[in-house]
Amino acid sequence: MITAKHYQQDGTEKGTQDLPSGVFECEINEPVVHQAVLAHLANQRQGTAKAKGRTDVRGGGKKPYKQKGTGRARAGTIRSPLWRGGGVVFGPHPREYRQAMPKKMRRLALNSSLSSRAKSGDIIVVDDLNYTEPKTKTFAGMLKNVDVYQKKVLVVLDKSNHFVVRSARNIEGVRVTLGRMLNAYDVVWADKIILTQSALKAMEEGPRNE
Repeated sequence: MITAKHYQQDGTEKGTQDLPSGVFECEINEPVVHQAVLAHLANQRQGTAKAKGRTDVRGGGKKPYKQKGTGRARAGTIRSPLWRGGGVVFGPHPREYRQAMPKKMRRLALNSSLSSRAKSGDIIVVDDLNYTEPKTKTFAGMLKNVDVYQKKVLVVLDKSNHFVVRSARNIEGVRVTLGRMLNAYDVVWADKIILTQSALKAMEEGPRNE
């Protein structure tokens, strides 16, 4: 059984917490994790980049000078890619970069990445963050107490808490997400992963409808 350090809401150490074997003790499949990360990054691209080709650039209908006798290279249009202001050769055009992955592959990639981080000791469990107002100083103090301050930290909640999000948003390198939105890229990106007890329990109960 793999365990993780368990802390109170303020970062005071409580002991250790057993991690569910179905999520954190899976066989690590690196190729699937790599594919999931590439798919996530590709899906963030807007695909709106565009450069004008020679047929898109205005002008250039008249031959700039006669074919022979000038001592210059022959030219048929001032909008040639060789000329300043001409069209771009093989430039980008709007396209769809999105990559689809089957649900089972996404789940395998997530469990593989979580298992790898658990074996490395990068998983931390804290009591539920029941903030009733934004408390950036309190949140930063908790990060310092668990020794993850100024690192790339992923905080995983079970339910959305606007006050936790506002408490963390001004701290560099901290991201807050929900367990049902967790993906392999987020796990690979973070140096340390903080799971609330509720989020850990939800992960132990199994995946929700995706």
